[in-house]
Amino acid sequence: MHHFTYKSGILHAENTPVPDIAAQVGTPFYCYSTATLERHFKVFDEAFGDIDHLTCYAMKANSNQAVIKTLGDIGAGMDIVSGGELKRALAAGIAAEKIIFSGVGKTEIEISDALEAGILCFNVESESELHLISLVATATRKTANISLRINPDVDAKTHAKIATGKAENKFGIPWTRAREVYALAASLPGIQVCGIDLHIGSQIVDLEPYQLAYERIGELVENLRSDGHDIQHVDLGGGLGIPYRQGDNEPPLPREYADVIKKAVGSLGCKIITEPGRLIAGNAGILVARVVHMKHGENKHFAVIDAAMNDLLRPTLYEAHHEVLSVVQPSVNGYTQIVDVVGPVCETGDYIATNRELPLLKQNDLVAIMTAGAYGAVQSGTYNTRALIPEVLVSGDQFAVVRRRMEVKDIIELDQTAPWQ
Repeated sequence: MHHFTYKSGILHAENTPVPDIAAQVGTPFYCYSTATLERHFKVFDEAFGDIDHLTCYAMKANSNQAVIKTLGDIGAGMDIVSGGELKRALAAGIAAEKIIFSGVGKTEIEISDALEAGILCFNVESESELHLISLVATATRKTANISLRINPDVDAKTHAKIATGKAENKFGIPWTRAREVYALAASLPGIQVCGIDLHIGSQIVDLEPYQLAYERIGELVENLRSDGHDIQHVDLGGGLGIPYRQGDNEPPLPREYADVIKKAVGSLGCKIITEPGRLIAGNAGILVARVVHMKHGENKHFAVIDAAMNDLLRPTLYEAHHEVLSVVQPSVNGYTQIVDVVGPVCETGDYIATNRELPLLKQNDLVAIMTAGAYGAVQSGTYNTRALIPEVLVSGDQFAVVRRRMEVKDIIELDQTAPWQ
C-alpha cells in the first residue's frame, strides 16, 4: 500500500497535488510519503510485537536524513554498511545502541568511529575483519560486540545481483566453518561474541528460502551455545520483496514472514533483529519527470524524459520494472501507445521502461515512476555532468525539499586543474 493516488484526475502524494510540487521544485525530483514510510514500518514491526525484537531499517535503501528521522522517531534502529551511513544515522538522532554495522569492507577508521560511538554490534564478514576489529578495539581500550555473518548456502531465488546467501557470493563466513571462526573470535582480545547474523538477499518473494536458512541458523545457535558462546541475539537480515507491477504475485505479508522466524528460532530465547529496507521505503517514493520530446522512429516510439539512468539506475542495472503513470489521470477509453521511456544520457542502456503501453503523451506532460523510494536516489550519480536531483518529503498537504537540487557548478568545483596547466 502507498499514499500516491489520483484525486479529481490529478496524482497526489498524500493530500498534495504532484503538479504543485513540480511547479515549485522543478523536474525531475524524488518524492517520499511520510504516511507510507510510517505505515510500512509499523506493520512490519508490529508483526514481532509479541517477542523481544529490534527492527533496524537498512539505510542503504534510502539514507536521506528526513527518511531516517521519520523512522527513528517511531522506534526504528538502523542497519548501516559504511562509515558515512554511521554519521548519517547519528546526525539524524539515532541512538548508537540501536545501530548494527554490516558490510564486507569495514576499514580501520570506520571501525574506530563505530567503537567510539558505542554501536550495538558489528556483523563480521571475515576472519580478516575479525582480526582488524580486535586490533582497533585493543588499541582504543574498547570492547567490540560482534556477531558473525554466516553464509548458509541457501538460494534466495532472486536476481543474481541481489542474492547474498549462496556459497559463491562474497558475503559472510561459510556455515560449515562457523564454529571454528566463533572459537577464534572468543580467543581474541577486545572482542565480545553476542550474536549471529545472516542475510540471504533482497526482493525475496518466497518464504521457503528463509525457512531453510533460519532453521540452519537455529541449529547452529544450539551448537555454538554448547561450545560456550553466549548468543544473545539472532540477526536475520531483511530482503522481503515488494510488488513492482500490477498483476504480480503478492509477496508474503510481514506477519507471515514473522511466523516463519518465530517457528524457526523463536524458542531460542534470543532477541530477534531484522533489517528491512526496500519493504519500508520502496513504495513510499516516486520519481517525477517531465516529457522533453516525443520521438517516433521506424520501429519504436520514444518518450524522452528529463530523468535518466543516472537518476534511477535500477532498470539498467537489474532489468528492474517500474510502473510509469501519467500525473494527469488518463481517460478510461483514451488512446494508448507502446513506447520506450528513455532519458537524455548518451547510452543505449539509458531507459526507465521499454515496450510499455501508456496513454498518449506529449511534450511537457508529467509522469511518475512508481516504487522508486528504495535504491533510487541512493544509487544516483552525475554521469554526463548531470546534477543530483532534489528529494521531497510530503506529510499530508505540506511538503519540504529534503535534499536541494545540486547545481552543475557544484560538480565542476569538485575538480581542479593540475599545477602545470
